[in-house]
Amino acid sequence: MAVELGVPAATTLSMERWIGRVALVTGASAGIGAAICRVLVDKGMKVVGAARDEERIQALANELANKPGSLTAIKCDITKDSDILSLFASIKEKFGGVDVCINNAGMSHNHSLLEGTPQEWREMLDVNVVGLCLCTREAVASMRERNVVDGHIIHISSLSGHRVSQSLRTHFYAATKFAVRALTEGLRQELRDVKSRIRVTAISPGLVETEFASRMMKDKEEGQEVYSKFKCLQVEDIASSVVHVLSAPPHVEICDILIRPTEQAF
Repeated sequence: MAVELGVPAATTLSMERWIGRVALVTGASAGIGAAICRVLVDKGMKVVGAARDEERIQALANELANKPGSLTAIKCDITKDSDILSLFASIKEKFGGVDVCINNAGMSHNHSLLEGTPQEWREMLDVNVVGLCLCTREAVASMRERNVVDGHIIHISSLSGHRVSQSLRTHFYAATKFAVRALTEGLRQELRDVKSRIRVTAISPGLVETEFASRMMKDKEEGQEVYSKFKCLQVEDIASSVVHVLSAPPHVEICDILIRPTEQAF
């Protein structure tokens, strides 16, 4: 069997068990989410991409039509419980259920704690924390209902879940990511308590060049300026970490990956 250049043989072989399996990726319309969809489809998985912008996911699905796996686009607003429940109902109807759930959707507003509003804080909590929890709950229920013993939950978190930056505009965002860090360990403990072998991982990147900053600042040029100071991580770097996590043998649970640009100071 051919081995991809630059990819250890063991990694390539261990991804074979995911061929034909179902992965959900939230926030799949752009950036890290789209890159994860791309790499998992390339590895032969049936990927469900969920986001508010269904058309962008469908365009990516069309682009990947001749790859080993497939990408199905489903419109979903992570802030709406009914959308998430409908998402999982659609996955059950079309595919039977999920084997991998990648909680990638995340957002931030551009205000300090002293300038922020309750509306902004609630939106960040709904996307970064509550939506993540509901997707996780439904994914684990789907796995256990079908006796999936090797399922995986992956949270795309942030270095902001491990330290508080001096950038005032990210302080509430950091609070949501500290919550994700606690939720990752809490879920690991709960799964272990019920003797489940479903694994849970957080991937915590530093600065990744995406649309995130432009959306946060509501200004494309100002957002792009954030990424001009040094060579940032690329979305493919995070997608590679997802493959690394999924490639681990069943007795290995990678709990958190911290990854930052070499030149990033903090």
